[in-house]
Amino acid sequence: MANELILTTTGRRTGLPRSTHVLYGQRGDDIVVVASNGGRANDPQWYRNLLADPDVGVQVGDNPLRARARTAAGTERDDLWQMMVADFPPYADYQRSLEREIPVIVLEPVE
Repeated sequence: MANELILTTTGRRTGLPRSTHVLYGQRGDDIVVVASNGGRANDPQWYRNLLADPDVGVQVGDNPLRARARTAAGTERDDLWQMMVADFPPYADYQRSLEREIPVIVLEPVE
């Protein structure tokens, strides 16, 4: 089962911090999240925020860190998608019911 983190983005309209709980997986030092929005037709607001400003805060348990977000593409996306579906199978159901491709995001820790 996937674990949960707190992702803090900067609101693209307000400039204010916006935090949300998101399931995540790990690949080496990178953290992987999926912008499924619970299978809804639109991308979640947090994803739109990180597209506007990819510098995010991440809280995993008691460990806060800063990260830079990027959307995975191509075979990297496919591999990470399979990893995340293995941890949380409903993602596959969400994707089958949608016209949009659900984004897979890599959060790369920064110093």
